[in-house]
Parts: sequence; C-alpha cells; structure tokens
Amino acid sequence: MSDTLALFPDLVASQSSEARTTGILPSQRLEDLVAAGHIRANSPISPTQIQASSIDLRLGSIGYEVCASFLPSVNATVEKKLQEVKLKELDFSEPVLLEKGKVYLVPLQEELLLPENYSGKANPKSSIGRLGVFTRVITDYGDAFEEIRPAYKGRLYAEIVPLTFHVYAHEGVTLNHLRVRRGNPRQFDKRLVDLHEQQPLVYSQDESPVEALISDGLKLSVDLQGIDGSEVIGYRAKREAAPIDLSRLNYYNPADFWDRIHRERGSIVLEPGDFYILTSKEKVSVPPHMAAEMLPFDPAVGEFRIHYAGFFDPGFGWSPEKTVGNHAVLEVRSHEVRSLLEDGQVVGRLKYEPLLEQPAKLYGTRTTGSSYKTQGLTLSKHFKA
Repeated sequence: MSDTLALFPDLVASQSSEARTTGILPSQRLEDLVAAGHIRANSPISPTQIQASSIDLRLGSIGYEVCASFLPSVNATVEKKLQEVKLKELDFSEPVLLEKGKVYLVPLQEELLLPENYSGKANPKSSIGRLGVFTRVITDYGDAFEEIRPAYKGRLYAEIVPLTFHVYAHEGVTLNHLRVRRGNPRQFDKRLVDLHEQQPLVYSQDESPVEALISDGLKLSVDLQGIDGSEVIGYRAKREAAPIDLSRLNYYNPADFWDRIHRERGSIVLEPGDFYILTSKEKVSVPPHMAAEMLPFDPAVGEFRIHYAGFFDPGFGWSPEKTVGNHAVLEVRSHEVRSLLEDGQVVGRLKYEPLLEQPAKLYGTRTTGSSYKTQGLTLSKHFKA
C-alpha cells in the first residue's frame, strides 16, 4: 500500500469481505496478470499501459475497412465474420487516415487468457471519447460489445468509427482500455449511500459536500451556467475540419476544430448529429478503493448520448489532503431529434464498483500520468491548452 493510502486505514477497514474477494483488479493485480501471461502480447507490455484500474490496449499492425459494424455472435470468430464484411486491408505500420463515418476493425496487440471467474469490460480512453471517436472492443464468439466473458481466451479487436473528425492512427496507438473483474460484485444503492455518508462523493462548485442523488447509481446533471462564472459553458465541434493525428499531443489550435458555446439563458438545444463537450454541475469523487463508470446512454433522461469514454479511475476527484471533487466532462451527441437541455437537468448516472484492494497507482499521480486530474471544461490532450 502506498504512503498516501496508509494515511487512511478507515478506507481499508470499511471494505466488506465481499469487496476483498470480488471486484475490479487494481494496478498491481493487473501487473500480476501480465507477469503470469494471462494478458500477453508479442511486443512487451509497457508499465505505462497499466493505470489505476485498467490496462491500455494497443492497435496492431494490420487493420481493415469494413462495410458495417458487427458482432460475431456465439457461433463464429471475428476472423470468420470479417471475411463477410471486409472491404480492404490497411497497413497500420504507417499512419492511416480513418475517415469520418466509415467503420474500421483493427486487431489489438494484447491477447487474453483469463483465469476462471475473471471477466473484463472495455471502454474508449478519455482523449478518444472527447474527439467523438466511437470505438468498441469485440471478441471471438462475442454477443455484446465491450464485454469480455469469464475465462475468455483469445484475441481482442477494436471497432473504430470516427463520427466527428477524420483521424490518423497507427500501430501502437491506444484508443481503448480494459478493466478486469474477479467474480461478480453485487450492485445496490445502499452501498453507495453508505459510501457517501463515510466520505462524500458529490461537491458543489464552492467545494462543499452536497446531497447525493442516488437511484441505480449516482445521478449527474449538466452545467449550463459556466464553471466558476465562466462565460463559456461548452464546445461544439465544427462540421468541417482538418484530420487529427492521434499521436500529436498539445498540438492543435482548438479554434480550428471547435466553436465555443457561451452562456445565455441556462439552456441549450442539441442539434442531431452535432458533437458537444459539456460538464457536470456536480464535482464528483471516486475514493481509492472504488472505480466508477458513466452510463453512456440512458433513455430515461433523454434521447442523447452523454459519454463515449465512461471509466472513472480510483482517485478521480479525491485527495488525501482535502477531497473537493472534479467535474465530469460530458461528451454529448443527440440522436434523431433536437433536444433541449436545461441547466441542472439530470443527464446520466455514475455506477460505482469496488476494487479487490487499494491500487498501487492512483488517478492523476505521476505513475499514471493523467492529463485530466484537475479538469474543468477540458478538450482532449491533442489540443493546446
């Protein structure tokens, strides 16, 4: 356990026996899986791929443009299904232009040989979600996107659909990351209520704890008044812009790709097909022994998607000195109808899940290298601050 976590033995003591036998694997357990060959690749897996509760997955050297998104189903491998939908093969040893609206499939470098009772869940990385790139992991004999069934042994594949900008990608770039879970931890709101009473999960902009709205997870609302009085409440992606090279960081001028959205009457109309970057009104915290995931689409709150990259790592918005939370960035796209959003409207839910044990790495520390530790209204790390 790190010195930081040792300052808070009550967090360890508060975990139930179930949380110690089932839950998401922390960084050190992921390292153990790599060392034992349960997660493997032809090229060495770098320590920098291991995050607090996930491992980054790298694109392989060959990919494919396909005619449509697909799942192989329980009766077929991805390679077999690929023969039906493949349009052309692409060499990712050099940068490849992935065009907006087209569907691509790229075998990942990492493969799995999961032990019994171990399963996985994949998600886009934050920087990829904030570009409006729709990417999902599929497996052989899989009947669900992003889900890795227990004891899965086989390859992983990334489906990639740029929806907002053309992008350049190449071998070794990480668009997706994977969480591994042991067992099947029970999910119920009482645990979240108790957690909030022990250590507040929700804070206002003045850094004071506020009431948590808990119903099938922690409810989050949208901020349309501006963080800390800012006149800018969000960004709308330009419909026409130059391609973005995913390997270039802190490089692009935001004004070439985004229009600022200024505060008006505390509301905004989402236009179908447009992509928006907004923030939650609440500031949220994920304690070190928990991980969280944003539900990307919840028809109960509106016909729009609010998150493309849903993982919130242990330590998000948390500090050993004084926890005050961080705003959640919302990657928003309306579906087929125009949607009116009002300031403070509930737009999504954050699901919390226990880890097997405290992670050796925490979100936002030097060991994880997060770009968004103290984020407010923040674009992806490809853009200049």
